[in-house]
Amino acid sequence: NKRRDIFQRYCGDEPAPVGNYNQRKEDEENILEKLTKQLQELASTISGENITQYVKEEEGDSEESEEEEDDDEDNEDEESVEDDEETEEEEEDDSSDEQPSNKEYIAVGDFAAQLRGDLAFKKDEILLILEKKPDGWWIAKNIHGNKGLVPKTYLEPCVKKEDDQEYSEEESEEDVEINTIDVLTSMGAIPAGFRPSMLFQLLEEGNQFQASCFLQPELTPSQLAFKDMIWDPEKGTIKPRPSRVSLILTLWSCKMIPLPGVSLQILSRHIRLCLFDGSKVLSNIHTVRATWQPKKPKTWTFSPRVTGILPCLLDGDCFIRSNSSSPDLGILFEVGISYVRNSTGEKGELSCGWDFLKLFDANGIPIPPKTYELYLNGGTPYEKGIEVDPSVSRRGISVFHQMMTMRRQPQLLVKLRSLNRRSRSILSLLPETLIGNMCYIHLLVFYREILGDVLLKDRKSMQNADLISSPVLATFPKLMEQPDLMDALRTAWAEKESTLKRSEKRDREFLKSMFIVVYHDCVYPLLHSTLLPPFRWAEEETEATRWKVINDFLKQNQENSGALHALLSPEGVHEPFDISEQAYDFLGEARKSGK
Repeated sequence: NKRRDIFQRYCGDEPAPVGNYNQRKEDEENILEKLTKQLQELASTISGENITQYVKEEEGDSEESEEEEDDDEDNEDEESVEDDEETEEEEEDDSSDEQPSNKEYIAVGDFAAQLRGDLAFKKDEILLILEKKPDGWWIAKNIHGNKGLVPKTYLEPCVKKEDDQEYSEEESEEDVEINTIDVLTSMGAIPAGFRPSMLFQLLEEGNQFQASCFLQPELTPSQLAFKDMIWDPEKGTIKPRPSRVSLILTLWSCKMIPLPGVSLQILSRHIRLCLFDGSKVLSNIHTVRATWQPKKPKTWTFSPRVTGILPCLLDGDCFIRSNSSSPDLGILFEVGISYVRNSTGEKGELSCGWDFLKLFDANGIPIPPKTYELYLNGGTPYEKGIEVDPSVSRRGISVFHQMMTMRRQPQLLVKLRSLNRRSRSILSLLPETLIGNMCYIHLLVFYREILGDVLLKDRKSMQNADLISSPVLATFPKLMEQPDLMDALRTAWAEKESTLKRSEKRDREFLKSMFIVVYHDCVYPLLHSTLLPPFRWAEEETEATRWKVINDFLKQNQENSGALHALLSPEGVHEPFDISEQAYDFLGEARKSGK
C-alpha cells in the first residue's frame, strides 16, 4: 500500500504513455536530419535574413508534422520532397546571380579582428570571398551577411563535387600547393610546422612588394607634387628626408634549422624580411641568400668571405627605412627554402619558421641597438603557438627539460647597429620606405640624385607631364630584381672610381656624369641582350649562364674601352627596340600616396 501511495503521489499526474513511441521518434529524427542538411546547403549561398526565415518556416513545418497522425506521414514526405525541389531551384537561381569571382573558402584556424574592418571567424567556418586583394587581405562575407577583411593564409578552398563550378587556375595552383604540403608532412619529408612561404606568394602576385616599386618617387595625396623628393636650391640637390625608422641590420646566422627529407632537393636557403605591423606588409620584401657547410647543414650563415666583390644576394648587411606611425611596427623575418621534389620534379617554396621583432616598446621608445636571439615559430605569421618541429617541443615538465630543448630550437641571430653621422646622411637621401643591401646603397643615391635633377631641376615646368628621355631612370629600377646585374654595375663603377683623381671624387656633378657613362657602357646593353636568359629564382644553371654572359661582356668592354664595339658587333643580338628603354614616364611609375 505504501508503494502504491508513493507512486500515485509522484506519478499520478504523469500523462499516459504515447502509443508507437519508437516509430514516432525515428520519424522525427529523419525529419530533423533532413532539415539540418538543407540548412547546411543554404548557409553558404543565402544571407542571414533568408536563413532565419527559412529556419522559421521549417520549424513550423516540423511542428505541424508532430500534430499530424501517423497515417498522414506519407503525404508529408511527398510534400517535403516537392519543397526540396523548389528549394534547389531557388538556390540555383540565387547562385546564378552571384559574380563568378565569388568562391567558398573554409577557415583553417580562429582569427580575431585586430583592426576596424576586419572580419573575425572561427575554425571550419565557411566564408564567401567577394574580392581578392594583392596584399593578401581578401574581402569576405560570412553566413550572417557580415563583410570584412580576412587574411588569405587562414583559408583553404572548399572541396567541390564534380557537378559544381570549376576552380580558376589560381585556385587550382593553391589546392595543389596545399595538397603537396600535406603529402610531404604525412610522409615525414618536412616538419609539421613548415608552411608555404607567405612572403614568396606576395612577391609572385605582382610588383607591389618589389623594391623597384618603392624606389620610385611618391606623390602627395593631391598628386600635384612629390612627397618624398624636395629640391634644395642652396645645395643644388634633393633635400635629405629623415624618417621614423632608419637603421642598419646585420644577419648573423640561423641555427638548428630542421632538414627536409631525402625526397626533396634544396635549391636555395634564404631569409626574406620586410616591415610588418602584425596585420599587413608595409615595405618591399627583401631576400638574402644563406650559405652552409655540409658538416653543419642545420647552421646557415651570411656574408661569406669571397674574393673580389661580395654578391649582393649574399650580403647580410641591410638598411631599413620606414616612416610608418604604427605602434606595432617591426621587422618580419621568414626563413625559407626553395626545393624540387626528386620524384615529380615539382618546385616550391617553404617557410621553415618566422619571427617578428618589434622596433618600439610599449612607450614608443625605439629598441636598443644590440644582438637579438630570435626563436622561430612554425606556421604562418597569422598563426600563433605553432612550433617548427613538434618533436623538439619547448614545453616541458621540468626547468631542466626546458633548458635542454631550448638549445635545440630553431633560432635566428640578428644585430641592430646604430648609425654614425655619415651613414645617417646617406640613408636620408633614400625613399622614406625601403629595405636593401648596404653594398649598393651608393648606387641608389646616384639614382635618386639623377631623378631629382631630371624631375625638379631640369623640367620645363612642374605642370609638364611629357615623357622624359632618360635611359638610366627608365631602366635602373629593373636592376633591383636582378642582383647579378646590380653586381655588374657595382664592379664597373668600382673600377671606374679607382681611376678618378681626388678632386674629381669630390665633385658630385662630375661623379653623376661618370655614373651615367658607366651605366650606358655596362648594364644598359645587357638588359636587352638576347644572350642573357631571363632571371629565374633559385635556378643554378640559369644563374651560371647569366653570370658567364655578364662576365664576358664586362671583359669585352674593358678591352675595347666601352660598349660601343659590343653594340655594333654582328655577334651581339638584341631585342627589338621599345620606347620604354629610353622614355621615363614618372606619372605612370610614381607611387600614389596612401597606397
